[in-house]
Amino acid sequence: MKGKKKIKPDDFAAAFLNKRPKVIYTQFIDDLKGVITLDQFEKMVVTFNQDIGQFYLKHVAHLGMHTHYLWVDDKRKKALSVYFGEDGMIHMLTMKPFTIFEDYGKSVSEVSYSMPVKEEWLVFWGGDNEFINYHYVYGAQRYAYDLLQMKDGKTHKGDPRQNENYHAFGKEITAPAGGKVVKVVNHIRDNVPGEMNEKRPSGNHIIIQHAHQEYSMIAHFKKESITVEEGDIVQQGDTLGKCGNSGNSSEPHLHFQVMDKARAVRAKSFRIRFADGSTPMQGDIARPTPDQDRKKFTPDQLKPAATEDDRSIMEAVSDSVAKWFRR
Repeated sequence: MKGKKKIKPDDFAAAFLNKRPKVIYTQFIDDLKGVITLDQFEKMVVTFNQDIGQFYLKHVAHLGMHTHYLWVDDKRKKALSVYFGEDGMIHMLTMKPFTIFEDYGKSVSEVSYSMPVKEEWLVFWGGDNEFINYHYVYGAQRYAYDLLQMKDGKTHKGDPRQNENYHAFGKEITAPAGGKVVKVVNHIRDNVPGEMNEKRPSGNHIIIQHAHQEYSMIAHFKKESITVEEGDIVQQGDTLGKCGNSGNSSEPHLHFQVMDKARAVRAKSFRIRFADGSTPMQGDIARPTPDQDRKKFTPDQLKPAATEDDRSIMEAVSDSVAKWFRR
């Protein structure tokens, strides 16, 4: 795009609505141009803009070397999602209906949780719609979070095919709240980054029963790093194991959700109440609850265990994080 003026992210929605697809298309990276032709894009813009009066900026997430902008139209029926690179080039563009499920915000956990980490982590997926939280369309995972670590705009240094080069790999993972460990899987090998184990989507994982018949699941631990056993009582902040890249995971990160059953595939996901009152979304920094704010757990807070099989099976959907970070 030498010699041509790029559309700034803040001006993108207006340019899109004013039917400037040719200018927008020049900002597509080559990989994106390989997916859609200019002619196809022009037709899509015209069709998508029908009945739209204006776009409103809903969310901006800074994700290392990329920034995600999300706009919603004035009727809250359509969404425009764009990932910009540092140079202003467009790496990803999505035009879809904007869907909010009626149960959002109503199913909130009774227990107050902490993010299951000891350091600052980036929320890569998390929030109240599918554009900032791909889990949202799946009822069992609707309010789940995917966290990773990023330094200097990247999740790794060196060879991206080596787990050890990822900042998240091997970092300690902690109990999000006190409870009883009811499920541990610890034997699944870690994937080579870029590959995924769809047969065992949760990978190495832990399920903890908490008060009020709530269950948390933390997934994608490093093989044989989990230090607790089924039946153990844990307190909020206790070390559970180390972050890995097992299961349906394309690179080292952790998956965290709270649900009403121990068997994830049949569970209903709760929007997580955090002890600090925060509502983390994509691009936010997740932090642990300070020691002085942690609540002591005693086994008598547990109700009788659920009768369903507590075997954890996550939805067989890709737990991918942006593959362009490995470039």
